[in-house]
Amino acid sequence: MKDFTSKTIYFLLVLITLLGFVNSPTALIIGFVYTIIFKNPFQTYSHKVIHYLLKISVVGLGFGMFIKETLATSKAGFGLTIYSILLTVTIGLLLTRLLKIDLKLGHLITSGTAICGGSAIAAISSVIKAKSKNISIALGIVFLLNSIALFVFPAVGHFLNLTQEQFGLWCAIAIHDTSSVVGAALEYGEEALRIATTVKLSRTLWIIPLSIFSMFLFKTKGEKIKIPYFILLFIVAIMINSYHLLPEPTTNFIVLISKRLLLLTLFLVGASISIKDLKSTGIKPIILALTLWIFISIFSLVYILN
Repeated sequence: MKDFTSKTIYFLLVLITLLGFVNSPTALIIGFVYTIIFKNPFQTYSHKVIHYLLKISVVGLGFGMFIKETLATSKAGFGLTIYSILLTVTIGLLLTRLLKIDLKLGHLITSGTAICGGSAIAAISSVIKAKSKNISIALGIVFLLNSIALFVFPAVGHFLNLTQEQFGLWCAIAIHDTSSVVGAALEYGEEALRIATTVKLSRTLWIIPLSIFSMFLFKTKGEKIKIPYFILLFIVAIMINSYHLLPEPTTNFIVLISKRLLLLTLFLVGASISIKDLKSTGIKPIILALTLWIFISIFSLVYILN
């Protein structure tokens, strides 16, 4: 009976998020509260579903963008992307050794912070042959910080009177996971959403050179590098919209559905945060993740403002 009740409430909450009755932070909160009160009945499948839903949502958002603006945005964020990734990876490697954290765990946390959260962790873990426990810990910490960012960043942005352009660039650089980047930008405004999505996806491509670097760092050979092919679909969607190959009402509807799917993704992220994993993590990995996050947040904000 309890199992039936938890599943019923789960699907009701899924329906509420899909219908757009909640905003991004609320979707994540109700997911987190649900997993505290009830055990997530679909925990085994959640990470895979989040993975695919996020890609579908991002590709759908491409139907609301134009190629000229996208190229200009990517160019504007290129320098900051390079500096932030190089500095974050360097500091992460040094702190991992200083704090005497397992090297593979430290590298997963560093990779997730430097590039794109869960996607980077998943890609790098296969390259360095990380243990499942290290992957779970890294994902748990990143999901936790993403949850905090979803609330903190829009508040700080409004407090500092950041423009749509400034906020979009800042959250694309300083928030780990694409889901929380898009979620925070969605709350700030349409222009911030466009910039954040574009810069974050161009940043995601850095998974490839980081994977190659990781192979040399951990002396692994013959491992397959995961290339984020969905970015090509995102570009195709932008091209379709730029050349008006679909009627405007159709592209508007696709964008609306994509935003609703993003809300569902954030609910699933919240429901997938494991309190047990976080408790067993220990303080040192959290110190590493928090230090790197604070650094990249302050560094990127100062860079953007100046």
